[in-house]
Amino acid sequence: MRRSPADFVKMAGLSAFLGACVLMAFPRISSAADAGGIVVYNAQHASLTQAWAEAFTRESGISVTLRQGSDMEIAHQIVQEGTASPADVFVTENSPGMTLVDAAGLFAPVDAATLALIPENYRPANGHWVGIAARTTVFAYNKNKLKAEQLPKSMLDLADPSWKGRWAASPSGADFQAIVSALLDLKGEATTAAWLKAMKTNFVAYRGNGTVMKAINAGEIEGGIIYHYYYFGDQAKTGENSGNVALHYFRNEDPGAFLSLSGAGVLASSKNQAQAQAFVKWVAGKGGQQVLRDGDSFEYAVGVGAASHAKLEPLAKLQAPKVTVQNLNSKKVTDLMTAAGLM
Repeated sequence: MRRSPADFVKMAGLSAFLGACVLMAFPRISSAADAGGIVVYNAQHASLTQAWAEAFTRESGISVTLRQGSDMEIAHQIVQEGTASPADVFVTENSPGMTLVDAAGLFAPVDAATLALIPENYRPANGHWVGIAARTTVFAYNKNKLKAEQLPKSMLDLADPSWKGRWAASPSGADFQAIVSALLDLKGEATTAAWLKAMKTNFVAYRGNGTVMKAINAGEIEGGIIYHYYYFGDQAKTGENSGNVALHYFRNEDPGAFLSLSGAGVLASSKNQAQAQAFVKWVAGKGGQQVLRDGDSFEYAVGVGAASHAKLEPLAKLQAPKVTVQNLNSKKVTDLMTAAGLM
């Protein structure tokens, strides 16, 4: 069902409030922390981080308690909790939440041995967190409605009036806001503001990337901006929401080829520093990256020499733009999106 961007903002606001309430309801120090285990505030997909946590516990004997929420909900919660946070580790789906917590000075430096496991372009220069997985922006489209020669050559082409009413996105979520953060870093404020203004006129709003893909598959809309793994995940199941869908990779260092990083960082206030650092190192290392290669999350492995799932377009062929991960500014993005009438 199509909804207006304003509807999404109301729902997103309620979700953020409820998420914060859930996190605030947790005890200040968990039984896992008392026993030498760790508490992970997790904004990644629950199934992926659960797989990481279970495998890590089997190898290390360190128990992991997961507390689930969305990127910015948990990031703001950690900032609110400050040095009293019961969290030992923060894991995100998209990196702007990491930047928010880092700007508040709440991360401990990641161990040098862990930093060495991740290429420099997949972690901030200050070494306060590391990338642990990634997903690429794609233009998903209905194969029965669009031919290859009709596809946009750049994400910026979607601002053209010829695309009015023909493409979709989910602007209320952290996924799309991370994409806009990359556009801001790559092209600057003026270009980003102009593109968002044109987007307001041209696009159709849906709630959630999966809903965007489902609408494309059903022929409600010709195409849309999503992350790649929604398609691969559905294909690995029944394919009922992706049978008519194909993915267009923008490549050429286009903003539409943005590679969004999941991050992991250790809270400076953690009373279990050694265990928390061990968890981040394991996820960034061979064990955690093999979960990505062999599992069904269909996210990219980003460790040095790590292989991703065989069904994915090779990481090197994506030709992703070079963004400065610590500059991905969630507040500036939401300000620009609000000014454009998208939030």
